[in-house]
Amino acid sequence: MIAHLRTYKVASGKMDSWLNVFESKLIPLMAEHGIKVESYWVNEDASEFISIRSYGATLVELEAKEAAFYGSEWWIANVDYVRSHLTGDREIKLIHAT
Repeated sequence: MIAHLRTYKVASGKMDSWLNVFESKLIPLMAEHGIKVESYWVNEDASEFISIRSYGATLVELEAKEAAFYGSEWWIANVDYVRSHLTGDREIKLIHAT
């Protein structure tokens, strides 16, 4: 399995709204495109959101699924709103199951 370990800095006071958008909109949209959210967490001071997304067995699958997700009508129409919850600071690590 190939996955991303993602850490986002969430804008002050926006964690509850971010979690609502993530759970109600982003998880279902990712699932439509074959991306599975394995788990997600919030750090102790509620300033960071950490998640693991899995894509399948190959980088080709990851790239195709992300292209479909980021090219979807909903994402294109709502990207600015979604990203308004985040500071822009993020870390994305490619990880592999062993």
